[in-house]
Amino acid sequence: MADRWVTFDCYGTLIDWDGGIRGALTRVFGDDALLARYHELERDLQRERPAAPYREVMTEAMIRLGASEEDAPALADSLPSWEAFSEVRDALADVRGRGWRLAILSNSDPPQIEASKAKLGVPFEETIVAGDIGSYKPALRHWDEFWSRTGAVRGRWVHVGASLFHDIAPARELSLQSVWINRLGEQARAGIRPSRELPSLAGLADTLDELVPS
Repeated sequence: MADRWVTFDCYGTLIDWDGGIRGALTRVFGDDALLARYHELERDLQRERPAAPYREVMTEAMIRLGASEEDAPALADSLPSWEAFSEVRDALADVRGRGWRLAILSNSDPPQIEASKAKLGVPFEETIVAGDIGSYKPALRHWDEFWSRTGAVRGRWVHVGASLFHDIAPARELSLQSVWINRLGEQARAGIRPSRELPSLAGLADTLDELVPS
């Protein structure tokens, strides 16, 4: 029988993305009031410059927020120190222990994701990042590249992400089962419905086994 695959978004799903950004914004601007605006700018820049390294996107977004040339790289510099959510390591180990193969599909650069994977402490069979493929989610190239590398059977592949925009919507477009990690207590939008919804990765292994029994 074909392998069971689970692909993960990283930042916001496994690694505390907002916490890392809030810390850098506070150091540069004195508070984190610009968090929502940062997210808007990052999304715009990724759409405008799909081949740009994530470090460049982060730095340009900081400049557009008003950071000086000297302070603007502070956000990108901080990324390797961002921590995993508390339940993530044990949850990933449980998933692996049940025979799932793990992959990351991330809007980041290779050095950034390697630092974050070290924080996670659990091996991944595949890692696909924007810096290697010249494309940012929600464009579909991450998923296409993953399928090209692995030949994963779509009925035995589940995507897990915290962003409706970046992850759940494209998974639905591709007719993939998905698990929305709704850490912020958001409301799902019409037409963007995950297969399952969880508030964290706790219990993820049971949910995955329900979606794709061994």
